[in-house]
Amino acid sequence: MNLKTINPVALQALMSETLFSHGEEVVATVADGQTVRQEVEAEEFIYQGDKSTGILFILRYPDYPYFSPKAEEAFIKTIGALKLTPHNVAVVNLANVHNPNDFKRIMAFFRPTRITLLGVEPTSLKLPAIDHNSYMKGRVATVFHTFSFEEMFADVEKKKLFWGEFKTFISS
Repeated sequence: MNLKTINPVALQALMSETLFSHGEEVVATVADGQTVRQEVEAEEFIYQGDKSTGILFILRYPDYPYFSPKAEEAFIKTIGALKLTPHNVAVVNLANVHNPNDFKRIMAFFRPTRITLLGVEPTSLKLPAIDHNSYMKGRVATVFHTFSFEEMFADVEKKKLFWGEFKTFISS
């Protein structure tokens, strides 16, 4: 009997080995001897929004797919004030085990021109240290390092510092 699925969570639960693919059919035998076939898409990251705009937000929220409910509300209000929406920026959560924690792969996949690290330390991506609410210009993209929304909720001063620099960063 052959099982067919495109659900990566189902495949992960059924499979006893790790497979890598680049847009071709994957055939695997699962623990009970059944064969699973899946057409694997070339998408290397699980993210929300639109990567074609060049604006990328990178975060690391282990307890949520993207943001906590309160942080999501703050995120929508923040980018909305700059005429952006969750649909015309890309958001990737590096706490998702599917997403590589590799800056070169992030750059190759998203091709961003402006990256905001929300509570993600640049050194965790093998980038040079960047002070909070500061940015570093690279050859292709500018990286803005700031606090997570939870850190800003706990300290109004951090929120004020973020907003002043973020407006300049996004508008540049």
